Amino acid sequence: MTEAAPPAGGEEAGMTEPGMRVAFVLGTSAGGVGRHVAMLAGGLVRRGHRVVVAGPPSTEESFGFTRLGARFLPVPISDRPRPGGDLRAVRALRELRSAEAVHAHGLRAGALAALALAGTGTGLAVTLHNAATAGGAVGAIYGVLERIVARRADRVLVVSPDLGERMTALGARQVEPAVVPAPPLPSSDREPWEVRAQLGAGDRPILLTVARLAQQKGLETLLEVAAAVASATPAEPETRSREAGKDGSGSEALFLVAGEGPLRDELQRRIDARGLPVRLLGNRDDVGDLLGAARALVVPSRWEGQPLSVQEALRAGTPVIATAVGGIPPMVGRAGTLVPYGDAPAMSEAVRRVLADDGFARRLAEEAVRRGRELPGEAEALEAVLAVYTGLRRP
Repeated sequence: MTEAAPPAGGEEAGMTEPGMRVAFVLGTSAGGVGRHVAMLAGGLVRRGHRVVVAGPPSTEESFGFTRLGARFLPVPISDRPRPGGDLRAVRALRELRSAEAVHAHGLRAGALAALALAGTGTGLAVTLHNAATAGGAVGAIYGVLERIVARRADRVLVVSPDLGERMTALGARQVEPAVVPAPPLPSSDREPWEVRAQLGAGDRPILLTVARLAQQKGLETLLEVAAAVASATPAEPETRSREAGKDGSGSEALFLVAGEGPLRDELQRRIDARGLPVRLLGNRDDVGDLLGAARALVVPSRWEGQPLSVQEALRAGTPVIATAVGGIPPMVGRAGTLVPYGDAPAMSEAVRRVLADDGFARRLAEEAVRRGRELPGEAEALEAVLAVYTGLRRP
């Protein structure tokens, strides 16, 4: 492993040993995983460690690992099986065998790293950020990858208790919780009323969802919730249908979805066909402002680990209405209302209560602020991975 030179003054007070040689491995990422790796890589470089990041060239373009002081190794790790590309990836990842710790993020990256490092004695940790929820042939392939990670990784870090149980059942040697904090949101000088005005929301209460427009996120349930909540408003059906897609004021709740993804066209067709009060905003860089203007964050996902949007909502003091899946329940605590996945009536009732009961919404917001202060940050995440890496170092 060719080492990146540590930056001048990179060692922090309290560091008593030479910097470790750490390598990160990740696959295709446009969001949370890439940001998490960038946070860890930059933090380790600042502490004087020597860092290499291996992944698809697109991840360097998106997250700028070299600007953080790390070396970047382009490796063709795709988001689905490609035998030729996977073989090239395994060969390229063998360059990491001289690292003192290799930390792969994601199931495919973890399995390819495990195959590349087999027999080298290099310590491998794998963080699983998502559950393998697919069925059929794809699910069978994921099952093989899970077994490779469970049996070959020295440490498996998981973002939810159910993932930990799964990996333990598959024979993982050591499983422990991952610390995946949301990065701080940029500060803003916009007031909630200004954000609402720019969105054309008027005095309509905003229900915000921040999600990739993909199957895992349960957005079909969100549309059912929007329809049910709209049907409970005093307006006549003809008026609701005619005005649902227009900007302007009114008592009808407005559902906003920040994010992009493969389901956008299908979702928009369904929204238009039913005249739903749902607006797809696309990717946004002002999520903090949107949370400040929202009555609640709505998370209808099929599965989540430690979702950044929920952490951001808690830190912003925004109530959370979410499915009780994965790592959401221990994260939210009493700062929100949790319902079963796919239960549109239960989620609709939770939304209606937050809209109708100011006292209840205020109590949730206060609890969100308290819970947000308890969430771990970058320093805690770095200390956690350094403890893992120290345990991976060979005598």
